[in-house]
Amino acid sequence: MVQYNFKKITRVPTGKDFVDIVLSRTQRQTPTVVHKGYAINRIRQFYMRKVKFTQTNFHEKLSTIIEEFPRLDDIHPFYGDLLHVLYNKDHYKLALGQINTARNLIGKIAKDYVKLLKYGDSLYRCKALKVAALGRMCTVTKRIGPSLAYLEQIRQHMARLPSIDPNTRTVLICGYPNVGKSSFMNKITRADVDVQPYAFTTKSLFVGHTDYKYLRYQVIDTPGILDRPFEDRNIIEMCSITALAHLRAAVLFFLDISGSCGYTIAQQAALFHSIKSLFMNKPLIIVCNKTDLQSLEGIPEDDKKLVEEMKSEALKTLIGQGGEVRDGAEVLLTMSTLTEEGVMNVKNAACERLLDQRVEIKMKSKKINECLNRFHVAVPKPRDHKERPICIPQAVLEAKAKEAAKDKRKLERDLEEENGGAGVYSASLKKHYLLENDEWKEDNMPEILDGHNVYDFVDPDILQRLEELEKEEGLLQEQEGDEEEMDVEELTPQQQQELAEIRRKKSILIREHRIKKSTAESRPIVPRKFDKDRKFTSERMGRQLSSVGLDPSKAIDRARSKSRGRKRERSSDHGGDEMDVDNDGSNKKLRLRSLSQSGLRSRSRPPMNELVPGEGYKDSAMKIKAFKMGWDSGKKRNKEARKGEGDRVIPTLRPKHLYSGKRGKGKTQRR
Repeated sequence: MVQYNFKKITRVPTGKDFVDIVLSRTQRQTPTVVHKGYAINRIRQFYMRKVKFTQTNFHEKLSTIIEEFPRLDDIHPFYGDLLHVLYNKDHYKLALGQINTARNLIGKIAKDYVKLLKYGDSLYRCKALKVAALGRMCTVTKRIGPSLAYLEQIRQHMARLPSIDPNTRTVLICGYPNVGKSSFMNKITRADVDVQPYAFTTKSLFVGHTDYKYLRYQVIDTPGILDRPFEDRNIIEMCSITALAHLRAAVLFFLDISGSCGYTIAQQAALFHSIKSLFMNKPLIIVCNKTDLQSLEGIPEDDKKLVEEMKSEALKTLIGQGGEVRDGAEVLLTMSTLTEEGVMNVKNAACERLLDQRVEIKMKSKKINECLNRFHVAVPKPRDHKERPICIPQAVLEAKAKEAAKDKRKLERDLEEENGGAGVYSASLKKHYLLENDEWKEDNMPEILDGHNVYDFVDPDILQRLEELEKEEGLLQEQEGDEEEMDVEELTPQQQQELAEIRRKKSILIREHRIKKSTAESRPIVPRKFDKDRKFTSERMGRQLSSVGLDPSKAIDRARSKSRGRKRERSSDHGGDEMDVDNDGSNKKLRLRSLSQSGLRSRSRPPMNELVPGEGYKDSAMKIKAFKMGWDSGKKRNKEARKGEGDRVIPTLRPKHLYSGKRGKGKTQRR
């Protein structure tokens, strides 16, 4: 069995790429340095080696192209004619001929320059000859650039051709466009040919495979053919004609008796008679398709006569093969690809006819006599005249009867067909759940409840654990209540004041720690673009506090002092005499100490629920409420003030070994 696999042909590079590949390989795999002490004989050998190596590379690459592309005279006539139809045989041969000529020219150039290099009298002369030799080889290669590009296009197209074996069992489908050829192929094979309600949807040959009597059959779907002169047919139609002419196959001629394809039965019959010479010595079956739209008995009398004429022509091919005529049932069949009525009958009839023909041809060949001599059919001899009928035990018969009487278990497929088919019936995945009550099976189960994933809390002992947690929580609350009572009852008023002072200092320490721990990212500053209208101003705050009946002066001063930049100002709190002394060291120490003390004092704020005079609040409840409102109002602004392009970024440091360049001679130390 001959297989043509055009997908294995090596990619053909362009002229420029070809030169780059060969020259870079020469540079990599041959010596590159000529030292001072070389004798002239060694210099000649050095450059002769480069020229010979380059010529060998060119020769190998060009030979690979010539050998891998198929020769039209050596392959099967089907592929030869198909390539001629698709690419023009003359252009194809001309391109391969130019490749062969270039290969011979490069060999001749290398031979000539190697002779000249033998008489090179200096390093300069030898190098110039080498450059000239490689330059001429590259010029020859660049001249065949168009041929290389043409062969690369052919290679890409040939790789997309279907793998058709011309010698295997083949069923060929032909006819006018849009008569149902591709639909039939999709029904009997696993091929996925595009089917559309317009002509020439199929533009090339498509191959599928089907089985009949444990044998594999190749099914070929051809593009539609129109009834017109041979010279006027396009490339798409010529692919079908080539397959009909050269493939030994059972031919199915499709006939659309409903006329929905856009062509009458008379036009289809004219096409049949114009190409009937291609059906010679091949099993032929006429298939009347689309019987769901129009039955064969309901067509007009004129069309019936045309169909009968086509049937008589098909019977001639059957008689020519030595087959029996049985009411024309084997040459004229009806079917509908939409309802699938008669589809398998057409497939079985075509495969049977083809199998009979192939067996008949092999029986007439000379090899059959050699095969028959090897066959021996052993027939047992009867030992007496007694009849021995088939005996099946009664228990086996009863078991078979019981199995037949049993109701078959309904599958999901059966339920789907009973309830409206696919798209209507939806299988329930919950009906096999093991629950106490069957009514619970179809209940909707929440996945997210109160912001939590329900499945994280599914536990068989959840109720028992919940009771234990509630008991534990009750005990803890009782203990806390006892401790509070103990604190209130046992402590004196002085001790209570000391305890409040301790708690206040503790809260201050916690707050200071949080301020130190916080980074720039956790304390985002609201950009000015989010306060374009300048709603949050000190004047507005002053008006609001005045409307409530409070003195806003201290609050405004405090806000302004925070908004000012940090300037180095001399403090008037520490003695003026000391600051006037021209002693830089002492001034610096005093200044640092004063700054650190003021910083500590500004950070030591009282707790939130403690009212401090001068803050502008009536009571602690109003202060807590104001703090909460401030936090809520800042949430949105803090979200929008994310890390952006203007923030400082410390990039990854560049690794030294990637950016420091090459090391000099002897610098092997990496550290």
